[in-house]
Amino acid sequence: MSVSLTVVGSINLDFVASAATLPAPGETVTGATLARHPGGKGANQALAARRLGASVQMIGATGKDGMADEALGLLRRDGVDLWGVATKPEFASGVALIAVSADGENQIVVAPGANAAVLPADLPNTLEGAVILQLELPIPTVAAAAERASGFVTVNLAPAATVPQTLLDRADLLIVNETEAAFYGESLHQSPGLVAVTLGGAGAKLFRDGVQIAAASPPPVTVVDTTGAGDCFVAALTVALLEGQAPPDALVFACAAGALAVTKAGAQPSFPWRSEVQS
Repeated sequence: MSVSLTVVGSINLDFVASAATLPAPGETVTGATLARHPGGKGANQALAARRLGASVQMIGATGKDGMADEALGLLRRDGVDLWGVATKPEFASGVALIAVSADGENQIVVAPGANAAVLPADLPNTLEGAVILQLELPIPTVAAAAERASGFVTVNLAPAATVPQTLLDRADLLIVNETEAAFYGESLHQSPGLVAVTLGGAGAKLFRDGVQIAAASPPPVTVVDTTGAGDCFVAALTVALLEGQAPPDALVFACAAGALAVTKAGAQPSFPWRSEVQS
């Protein structure tokens, strides 16, 4: 089944410093190597969905600067439709500063730049078909996108923030990690849709009406960099459900995709193609 979806979300350029260890508060760690990769939760999820076989449109914004083309590079190369990406010349493109340790753990600081300037007025009056949302755009914009969506809505409630109940109620699928699940508490399970909770290396669980309906563990892999693995999971679970896969099978598929994403450095460069996940 061919899947078409729109991602409304953030677009960043990631500056990734890989070091032996992550710094403690007040500590300086030297000897790192620096790399630059396209990122942002929205752009990550758009690229991951595209590589998994979906037809994907992206709505978001960059600045008018040298980082914009770099941030959009992999999306453009792999065939994501960028008709909805605006240029906000008065803002810098979004940037994420990421420190990665030798065991793959990370610390991330985001300067949203143009992402913070994506307003409800920048959205179409109707978003046809399925939509994936996250919380790296202003919350009123995310809520407006959910309200204007005509089809299946996935909301990745990350980074954790206070959101209107109407957003939770509109979602057909809510996705959180353990920390975010603790932040939202029981409000997650009061929504009518599915709720997925990711557990890092332990896999993920899927709930409906507060009752666990599925669990899956990832295949064993060598961890290089966990950056973007959650975004790959979001895209994979959404694509699988839209294809009509049963929820337990969709969860297995998403865990496999997320596991493959930790085996390479960087977020977007690590995202697997459909054939890799299936094998």
